[in-house]
Amino acid sequence: MQVSYFLLKKSDKISKSVIPVLALLCFLFVFSSCEGQEGNKSAIYTYQNGDPNGTGKWYMGREIAYVMGFQGMYWLNRPEREAEENTSTLIRNMQIKKGEVIADIGAGSGYHVFKMATLVPDGLVYAVDIQEEMLAAIRKRKEQEGIGNIRLIQGTEQSSELPENTIDKVLMVDVYHEFTYPMEMMASIKKALRPGGSVYLIEYRGEDPSVPIKILHKMTEQQAVKEMAAAGMVLVENIKNLPWQHCMVFKVK
Repeated sequence: MQVSYFLLKKSDKISKSVIPVLALLCFLFVFSSCEGQEGNKSAIYTYQNGDPNGTGKWYMGREIAYVMGFQGMYWLNRPEREAEENTSTLIRNMQIKKGEVIADIGAGSGYHVFKMATLVPDGLVYAVDIQEEMLAAIRKRKEQEGIGNIRLIQGTEQSSELPENTIDKVLMVDVYHEFTYPMEMMASIKKALRPGGSVYLIEYRGEDPSVPIKILHKMTEQQAVKEMAAAGMVLVENIKNLPWQHCMVFKVK
């Protein structure tokens, strides 16, 4: 900007001739500043080879997994899921109250959504997913069963698209590790929480080699705490009563 100041002190004739140059210099200065800011943002994520089945995108020392496509919907609804994961116990862990507003992020085909909807007759359950095919499956069952307290939201890779300051409890079951932009997603979720709201982060235990899930689709408690701390969340409790998964409860710091 010192260059611009010096040039403007010249005669009128010279000043008129350098106006296009000044405009170009100002544009380059602004562009350079913006580029630097974007570079700092992108530095949050790094790219390198890792797991053969991974995305190659890393966040805080963890490789991000690919999102499970809607083609795997049958696995979410498998009959043996209750026995393997004790999903009823997970729902009890949440201590859901009748009038609460709950959001299931990465709701898939609605396995947990419909269980929770029956517990909040005066409340609401948001089913959030980025895949329209998943939401279509929830919509079809919702209409067939005449359930009125489920609301569908198609999120994006960077936002849950939930309304701000409306959610009492957020449930994320085996999905956080697939977020392409975990920092941005958690920022949107944090905005959606009401004061005192909770996030229930359910992930297959990365510390336990006996859990029959690929390493890329597991998380350790230590890694989860580190990433949630970066999002302004603190671990309140890890409820250790599920066969394969962590049941970690986070609140805003």
